[in-house]
Amino acid sequence: MINNKTKVRRSLLKARQSLSPQEWQEKSNNLCVQLQNSAIFNQSQTVLAYFSFRKEPDLSTLFKKYFNKIWGFPRCVEQSLIWHRWQSSDPLQQGIYGILEPKAHLPLIDPNTVDLILVPAVACDWQGYRLGYGGGFYDRLLSLPEWSSIPTIGVVFELAYLPQLPREAWDKPLQLVCTENQLIMCE
Repeated sequence: MINNKTKVRRSLLKARQSLSPQEWQEKSNNLCVQLQNSAIFNQSQTVLAYFSFRKEPDLSTLFKKYFNKIWGFPRCVEQSLIWHRWQSSDPLQQGIYGILEPKAHLPLIDPNTVDLILVPAVACDWQGYRLGYGGGFYDRLLSLPEWSSIPTIGVVFELAYLPQLPREAWDKPLQLVCTENQLIMCE
């Protein structure tokens, strides 16, 4: 039986994949402008982010423009995300899910130094709940005491910002959601 989350995920991924390359890049650029115009992003020194996969919003213009920030990116190790410091000159490798990751030898990021986490999602809702790919990596991360108090921004296109998503007891809400049109404090 296909559950409701699976149906919603499939539908939204299909809609995102149908964006033309130009439309995807334009929406990504506009989303980056929303982040650049926010106080929370500008006040953050250490930011955890992601490398775009399957037409997720592309944040690479931020990594290039804000090279004075410390950027952290995840590596999938078993059921966890391990965060490494990354600079544009550092090599990347393809991880277990086909997502680009920093190499294991790069320095680890201490959770106590992190100011902001930019969280990829298939969708986010008005209450800050996110629909991921179903692996639970971010739910597990945000449940850990050392990560739970760090501000989070869900990053999705407007087409995936919905009034309400199906949720489970373990789902953790994010504080803000950023789309190409707005940065929203969640209810």
